Amino acid sequence: MIKIYNSLTRTIEEFKPIHENQVMMYVCGPTVYDHIHIGNSRPIIFFDVVARFFKYLGFEVTYVSNYTDIDDKIINRAKEEGLSEAEVSEKYIAEISNTVRALNCLPHDANPKVTENMEGIINFIQLLIDKNGAYVVDGDVYFDVEKIPSYGQLSQQSIDNILTGVRIDPNQRKRHPIDFNLWKATDEGKQWPSPWSLGRPGWHTECVAMINKIFKGKIDIHGGGTELKFPHHENEIAQAECAFNHSLANYWMHNGRIELDGEKMSKSLGNVVWANDLLAQANYQIYRLLILNVPYRQPLTYRPELLEQAKNDFEKIYRSYVSLYRQIELSQIRELEVDFEVDAIKQEFIEAMAADFNTANAITAIFKMVKLSNLCLRDKDSSVSRLLHLKQAFAEMLWVLGMEINLAPLDDADKDLVKRWQQARRDKNFNLADSLRQEINEKGIIL
Repeated sequence: MIKIYNSLTRTIEEFKPIHENQVMMYVCGPTVYDHIHIGNSRPIIFFDVVARFFKYLGFEVTYVSNYTDIDDKIINRAKEEGLSEAEVSEKYIAEISNTVRALNCLPHDANPKVTENMEGIINFIQLLIDKNGAYVVDGDVYFDVEKIPSYGQLSQQSIDNILTGVRIDPNQRKRHPIDFNLWKATDEGKQWPSPWSLGRPGWHTECVAMINKIFKGKIDIHGGGTELKFPHHENEIAQAECAFNHSLANYWMHNGRIELDGEKMSKSLGNVVWANDLLAQANYQIYRLLILNVPYRQPLTYRPELLEQAKNDFEKIYRSYVSLYRQIELSQIRELEVDFEVDAIKQEFIEAMAADFNTANAITAIFKMVKLSNLCLRDKDSSVSRLLHLKQAFAEMLWVLGMEINLAPLDDADKDLVKRWQQARRDKNFNLADSLRQEINEKGIIL
């Protein structure tokens, strides 16, 4: 049984899919005007792990994440770089896609772009107008927040609290100060024709329209960073309530932010660690270990020491796994025997993941597997079948966290070298064994 903290109800709930053995997920993707920093990468990595775990348990997962390729930031970047908005968007979509692949994320089932869904977005806005949930003023379209009595349910605040606690657009044409823009009449940037004006859609309406187009109704999980709770996800829910009489998703999940020097990591503040810069210092397994070693709902304060610790921790995982792999590779037995100690650790891993995706506890289980593997490798009485069971469980756990270790098999010459070293040790020919071991080390073979 999987349990998820639902941001909408603020409770831990048992996960019950809309369709048996299927999971429909949508995670808000980046606005494509710049590279991504490690704060941007946290939801990318975490929700990849969510999808992996469901797949590991046998669910059929449909995972969609969009690209926001219409935005004032894109217009400004296009001016700075002397490019068109489309050129800026495509440039950064390509770069972000490369970064996501470098982080070892599984491909999404779809990555819709706002510019490719304009007809559906315009039709959706018209639906909101027809349902008396939106109104037109001089070519702009606004959502009428007061038509949704439950507005504020996700961020747990009343309309009065929102008015006093959040900076509000003073636009006098709106019926209510917190009504938000669905369509903007503009003469700046790329424009599309609509029944109301030449213009472009508001950010908050785009995802709702694309979710409905792709999934044809309510989805299981909607995710994103905690900074999206208000106003973005709150406004998505309001539109879905108006248009479809549901909250868009059964489970709303939000990861905590990443901080640097006590502040939220932000491009606008200029305090960022770029994802590609971190990947230049460490492989994707180390990067993921750093991110996943903190429960996803908690904030993570980045420090260089955390990266060094992740490097040291992953080295232990790597050496243990590779030693298992090589020991099995050099043997002839391929039968798998039941090992209750291995199965108990794997079950501990699964239970950690099923408890609101507690990756920190799942990593603790992986280190128990490291310890058991090392003990078994030192124990001359350990059967190869037991080592094979260990490796298989080890590999499964690493796959769920996206930390796979892919190894090339030893060629015949390397196998012969290792076997000669092993024989020299058995013969107590220590000079020869030391010489062969040095050659093994020089070749980078871990045993």
